Amino acid sequence: MKTYSPKPQDIERKWYIIDANGLILGRLASKIAQVLYGKHKPIWAPHADVGDFIVVVNADKVRVTGRKAEQKLYFRHSGYPGGLKKTSYTTVLQTKPEFVLRQAVRGMLPHNRLGRKMLKKLKIYASEEHPHQAQTPEQLSI
Repeated sequence: MKTYSPKPQDIERKWYIIDANGLILGRLASKIAQVLYGKHKPIWAPHADVGDFIVVVNADKVRVTGRKAEQKLYFRHSGYPGGLKKTSYTTVLQTKPEFVLRQAVRGMLPHNRLGRKMLKKLKIYASEEHPHQAQTPEQLSI
């Protein structure tokens, strides 16, 4: 039996919309990563990008469990000695709410060119409005 490899003409991409209002960050990110990767499709292959597009609205209303709201930190480094910067979850959620969800999903995708290509199909918006009405996204329940 031969290994199946999806052809570009076999791939059908759908658009989904998710309302993140009140959803848990990690559970939402894992579902988004699964759909971006295409693992919900029967033609999935680990070396091909067969996933769908996802539009997330109300990203500023995502929740975390336990004491993560006070304890979770995001790190970045300037490249210079002593250049480590720390930012708390609550600060990042107030200033850049899209960043929180994008980082969570990014950590669940492959860490290579394919993963970066998949992440481009994720559109995150802090409010209810989004410019993707023409694609007629379907509601995806979590």
